[in-house]
Amino acid sequence: MKKTEQKYTNKAYKLMKDQAPLSYMLSSRHSSRSPLLYFDEENGINKPLRYARNQRSPFEDEQDGNAILEPIVFEDGMLQVPKQDQVLQEFLHYHPGNGNIFEEINKERDAGAELEAVEKALDAQIEAKQLSLEKLVTVSRVLFGAHTDSMSTAELKRDILLYAKQQPDDFLSAVNDPMLDLQDDVVQMFTKNFIVLRNNGKDVYYNLPKNKKKMLSVPYGEDHYYIVSSFFQSDDGLEVYKALKKRVDAE
Repeated sequence: MKKTEQKYTNKAYKLMKDQAPLSYMLSSRHSSRSPLLYFDEENGINKPLRYARNQRSPFEDEQDGNAILEPIVFEDGMLQVPKQDQVLQEFLHYHPGNGNIFEEINKERDAGAELEAVEKALDAQIEAKQLSLEKLVTVSRVLFGAHTDSMSTAELKRDILLYAKQQPDDFLSAVNDPMLDLQDDVVQMFTKNFIVLRNNGKDVYYNLPKNKKKMLSVPYGEDHYYIVSSFFQSDDGLEVYKALKKRVDAE
């Protein structure tokens, strides 16, 4: 059987931080302060890593005593490694920082991810453009709040299209949420002051002529619209919802 010929290529790596420093030095040898260990599954041992440009292996126990150590420096968040430096490419492959500190640039993979993001944004914008006026108003109220009631149709369409482009996942989730209409009703109940927040947003109270009692408490970090909507879906909350819904529709 003919042996498959290995292709050696130049490779590029980038830091995974959003704000890459002008210069970043990557740990290039194992030490107690900066452990660089690769677990050898076949032999069940941890093998210390060390980059030495005059060695054939990135593993310290496979190197001779004449190792020439060199720093590994990312400039402007990037590191170019020529095909002639196979030991550095292999070292970076096994480095524990691969995948959390830095990553290899893969143009095909990156293009695929970018294409997926572009297509999702396009799908969201198409969905936004096809919304009926009634659903446009509903989605806008749920996403942006009650102030949308004073906005023109053109303003709503503009803001929804921009939101769909910039936040496609959130937009599609909202549009397809089975609780969308219910959450819209809840927004209007707060807007029309049939229910109100008190105690710094911790509690929801009725605000009716003959009922000022507490409805429920909002758990820390939760959205009050969502909590009230969930309550209205319960056996105890269904009749409350129907009564408040009548008041909203009558306004």
